[in-house]
Amino acid sequence: MVGQIAKITGCRAIGIAGGPEKCRTLVETIGFDAAIDYKSDDVRKALREYAPSGVDVYFDNVGGPILDAVLTRLARGARVVISGAMSQYNDQRPKGPANYMSLLVNRASMTGMVVFDYEDRYPEATRQLAQWLAEGKLTSAEHVVEGGLGDFPSLLRGLFTGANTGKLILQL
Repeated sequence: MVGQIAKITGCRAIGIAGGPEKCRTLVETIGFDAAIDYKSDDVRKALREYAPSGVDVYFDNVGGPILDAVLTRLARGARVVISGAMSQYNDQRPKGPANYMSLLVNRASMTGMVVFDYEDRYPEATRQLAQWLAEGKLTSAEHVVEGGLGDFPSLLRGLFTGANTGKLILQL
């Protein structure tokens, strides 16, 4: 969603996903400029190719080695937004970014973002997103699984393995 909003507002969007099919979807269906397969590509090398002047804005919900790789490719004044850390949730000892000195060297910033902090702007966001969806500028990718409440634990585990493509929905 963030990459699509970036494209709509005139930015270049580079996605990072797991597997060739997900990367192909980012570029061919959703309209990203490029996609990096973190399972088979050298993320740092691919970022050098796709963002030769560095990364200006990085929206992170993974953390770990992917965040570390992006931190090595920041442009001066870059902004890193942390909205999650999927790679860290099940670790006994979560690790912080190893390449945090890049924030200093590049005069960059890293900020946490929780959507509930913007609750007062939900109506505005809803109107804008609905407009973009109606205009065909925004694609809603959903992975719907029909089942019962007993299916919830296995579906939840699938979020941590990348089994879904798009927003995972359990339809009861």
